[in-house]
Amino acid sequence: MFLLLENCKDKSLILNQDKNLLYLLMLFKDILGQDHIKNFLITTANAGRIPHAQLFVGPEGSGTLPMAIAYAQYILCQNSGGENNTGNAACNLKFEHLSHPDMHFVYPVTTTDDVKGDNVISANFLSQWREFVTENPYASIFDWYKKLEIPKKQGLINVKEAAEISRNLSLKAYEGGYKVMIIWMADKMNNQASNKLLKILEEPPEKTVFILITESVDDLLQTIISRCQVVDFLALPEQVITEKLISVHQVDANLAKKIAHQSEGNYNKALHLLHKDDDDSIFEEWFINWVRAAFKARGNASVISDLISWSTTIAKEGRETQKNFLQFCIQFFRQAMLLNYQTKDLVYLEPNFENFKLEKFAPFIHGNNIVDIFKELEDAIYHIERNGNSNVILTDLSIKLTRLLHKKEV
Repeated sequence: MFLLLENCKDKSLILNQDKNLLYLLMLFKDILGQDHIKNFLITTANAGRIPHAQLFVGPEGSGTLPMAIAYAQYILCQNSGGENNTGNAACNLKFEHLSHPDMHFVYPVTTTDDVKGDNVISANFLSQWREFVTENPYASIFDWYKKLEIPKKQGLINVKEAAEISRNLSLKAYEGGYKVMIIWMADKMNNQASNKLLKILEEPPEKTVFILITESVDDLLQTIISRCQVVDFLALPEQVITEKLISVHQVDANLAKKIAHQSEGNYNKALHLLHKDDDDSIFEEWFINWVRAAFKARGNASVISDLISWSTTIAKEGRETQKNFLQFCIQFFRQAMLLNYQTKDLVYLEPNFENFKLEKFAPFIHGNNIVDIFKELEDAIYHIERNGNSNVILTDLSIKLTRLLHKKEV
């Protein structure tokens, strides 16, 4: 039994009372922004020019996954006129629960208490995946790991998964038309899986559409990229996020504008900020303790032990948490530099940590050290991603930061 949400202006939002889940009908009009991409996908589909492989590239919260699902629905249900409610009604209905038999998903997974060994493939996490997407199709990979209750692990798309892709696509389409394979976070494929997928892309089954999704195109094989039509998504405009927060979540206009500004075009981040369930408060504490120790450490060897202790503490967290924290550090340093150069309209950060003022910190971040700081942080993320020793990586980063924070502006 489905009931329209009360006081909700967006009629595509539906509440399942039994499971208390928020289902999204994947209508193109309900996907935030990206109008040029919607028009492109609809126009090419209407003209019958559907590439066998597309690569959706965009930052977190930009809508790559909901766009891929809406596009799959448009193709599979023979919709027309630019919207997903004009074709096969029974087919469209199946998308309410992401249960269409000709739409397949692949996503990063790993061992859990219930799934181990050769069973670690996407099909064995399908119920969690459907809940995850219907709760928030803009969610991040870290949100996915938390959904699986594995926040300290990193997921993977392995060669067993690639074999499942080949097997699924070898079957006849249930409804006799296209089959669509959506590979979310395709950059998480290991080398064996990537090479096996490459062979499938080189000789794809008839009437098969691949939609690969990534936030990091540099981590994909160039040979895979070359066989895909690349579609670039941009971060969402503040106005688009503001309007959505007001219309769907009944947020006060001033608060909605503030959250949209802080979200930096990431609708998923906007939702976390709205519900106050993001990690920024603990990240802020870690960051401020870190830079304070780094300032004191120069010329004071006894403080080095504080940096080592800090590194040990962060290294105990999961790798995804470490990577998210280092991304937060990049944003914090960027905000400080913007404030230093008097571009206050672009500064949204409002630290709440005791006795810390962004205005006092900002003069230490400038054109003569920001590039090096970013490089060291990005290198640390790269090595943590590839299972380097987090304690060693973070300690090395901390010592380098000590030098960089005291570098004079030219």
